[in-house]
Amino acid sequence: MQSSEKNTDGTSTQSVEERVRKEEERIRQEDMGSIGARREGLKLPVILLGAAIYAFGFNVFLLPLHLYAGGMMGFAQLFRDLLSWFGLSFTSINITGILYYIMNIPAFIIALRRMRKRFIVKTIFAVTCVTVMLLVIPHPAEPILDTVLGNAMVAGLICGSGVGLILLMGACDGGVNLIAMLLISRRGKTSVGRVSIVANVILYGIMLFLFDIPTVIYSLIYAVFGSIATDKIHAQNISTQVTILTKLEDTRDMEVEVLSRLYRGMTEVDANGIFTGERVKMFIVFINKYESGRLKGIIRAHDPNAFIVETEGVRIEGNFLRKLE
Repeated sequence: MQSSEKNTDGTSTQSVEERVRKEEERIRQEDMGSIGARREGLKLPVILLGAAIYAFGFNVFLLPLHLYAGGMMGFAQLFRDLLSWFGLSFTSINITGILYYIMNIPAFIIALRRMRKRFIVKTIFAVTCVTVMLLVIPHPAEPILDTVLGNAMVAGLICGSGVGLILLMGACDGGVNLIAMLLISRRGKTSVGRVSIVANVILYGIMLFLFDIPTVIYSLIYAVFGSIATDKIHAQNISTQVTILTKLEDTRDMEVEVLSRLYRGMTEVDANGIFTGERVKMFIVFINKYESGRLKGIIRAHDPNAFIVETEGVRIEGNFLRKLE
C-alpha cells in the first residue's frame, strides 16, 4: 500500500499500519513477559475448578447409573470394561481417568505441532486435573436421584458446565474436544458442542451392538445436555455483533488499539443524530462473546460516553476469524 494514500482525516494508511504493528509487537512482548505469565497463571485455578465440577458430575451422577460419557471418555469406559471382561478388575479405584489420560497422549503430540504452547500447557494441566479429580472424588453405589432420566440430565449439565469453564480459560479437557478445537482453528465453521454430538452418535452407534438400548439412549441424553451446557459457557464460540456510536472527532487511537489488541477489523460509518443533527461515528465490529469485555474496556477508555449495542448469537458467513482464546 502506497504511503501517498490518505484517510479522511489526512493520516496516511501506511502510518496507521505502522502504529498497529508497533502496538502488536508491544503486546506480544507483554504476553511473553511476566505480565502474560501472571495472566495465564490466574486461569489455572479456574481450570482446576472446571475439572472438579466435571469429575463431580461424572462420579456422583453418571457412574452409579452405569452409563457412558461421550467422546474419548466414553471410549475409556469401554476399554475399562473390556479389561474387566478379560479378568482385570479394578474395584478399588476408578481407572477411567487414567485410561483417558493415556489415550490423550497422541492428541497432545498432534496439538503440539498446530497449537500455541500456552494452550497445550493449560490443556495438559486440565486433563491432569480431570484425571486426579476422577480418582479423588468418591462415587456413590446408588444413583442420587430417583429417575435415570433425571440423573442423566443433571450429569450432562454439570459435566458440560465444567468442560465449558475449562474451554473458557483457553484450555481444553482433551479428547474429542481437543480435536474439535483443532478443526475450529483450521476451518472455523463448527463448534465444540456440534463436533461432540457427531462423535457421540458414532460412539453410541457402536454401543448399540454391545449394550441394551436404554443404556445407549440415556447415555446419549447425557451427551446432548452436556454439549448444550458446554456451548452456553464456551463464550469464544458465541459470535457477537457490537455497534458503537461515538462523538469523538479523532478515533484513530481507539481503532489502533482494537486492531492490535483484539486483531479485529472495524467498519466505520458516518451518521447524524435525527433530533440534534449532530455528527457521530458509528463502528460495527464482529467478535466472540469472550472478547466483549475487552472491547468495551477499550471503547470506554477512549470515550466513556460511547453508546454500545451488543447482539449475541449472530450467524456470520465469510472470512471471520474463530479464536480459541
